[in-house]
Amino acid sequence: MSHQERVLAIDIGAGTQDILLYEEDASIENSVQLVLPSPTVQVARQIRQATDAGSDIFLTGVTMGGGPCTKALKEHLNKGLKAMATPQAAATFDDDLDVVKSMGVEIVSAPPPGAKRIHLSDVNWDAFHRVFELFEIEPPTSLAIAVQDHGRPPKGESDRVFRFQLWRKFVMSGGDLQGLGYREVPPFLTRMTAVKQMVPHAFLMDTASAAIWGCLCDPWVNRQMKTKGCLIVNVGNGHTLGALIHKGRMWGLFEHHTRLLDADSLGFYLDKLQRGAITNEEVFADGGHGAFVHPDMPRGPGMFAAIAVTGPNRAKAADLGFHLANPYGDMMLTGCFGLLAATGFLPI
Repeated sequence: MSHQERVLAIDIGAGTQDILLYEEDASIENSVQLVLPSPTVQVARQIRQATDAGSDIFLTGVTMGGGPCTKALKEHLNKGLKAMATPQAAATFDDDLDVVKSMGVEIVSAPPPGAKRIHLSDVNWDAFHRVFELFEIEPPTSLAIAVQDHGRPPKGESDRVFRFQLWRKFVMSGGDLQGLGYREVPPFLTRMTAVKQMVPHAFLMDTASAAIWGCLCDPWVNRQMKTKGCLIVNVGNGHTLGALIHKGRMWGLFEHHTRLLDADSLGFYLDKLQRGAITNEEVFADGGHGAFVHPDMPRGPGMFAAIAVTGPNRAKAADLGFHLANPYGDMMLTGCFGLLAATGFLPI
């Protein structure tokens, strides 16, 4: 390369945003690394501060991740306080603005008098710039960002159903892991599109995809993936995903809400996924997103016997005897390593 690359990788989850500034001339161990509250957690705190103060709120900015901030908004409205939002900000809570209105949110275009203004965005680029200046860090030359994006479903369709239709299509079209990142974001991925508005040149990836790529930076996981295949599991703060990966291809997966799983139910689903016996219906009926296995999934002795677990809630699987993936010795940055591997900066 003709210049020194510095890539800022940001993995934005439901609880934390995990940050790594990769520099070509520095070891991973000496790279700038941060684990901070996620943007949705920060927005939730701001909403609760307004609730405690008895203030109405005006939500502006762009579409971002929901979860904690959605819960805080509902609590605010339940207190009898008003919430107003621009259309783009309102889409944080549901892509169908009629649903957002039914929650009690007023859709407006201008800030109402007296309401506390709260800015919504998954990326606070000004804050990063302040950190770079404060610590005299040279700014990055490129960005790679992971967010979970359910996608905008057709009106009346569940976003859980829509997200899993996308996964099914991916698996059936070849499941090549190289296809899991975006330089150009499809318009139905509204959260990623909003990130692109803020940082137009960023490489985008789903957090689940980044976790899979990151696990492959663990030498043990990589060896298993290249031989008999590996079941890679990310137990995140919001969602849990397990994926059957063999020689760079995804053959099947399931996705569920972490809060609804314990060690027994997680082990149950992973066993069925390993055997290719899991069904979409059982996972969806249990409150999860779904499951799908390619009909030509490789089978035979030892196939997908290896299971690797990562994620901030991997303790749920601690007693199940699985390999705890630890790429570059730092589990919390697995998604960041995945972003860097997917963009060719780290080897797989």
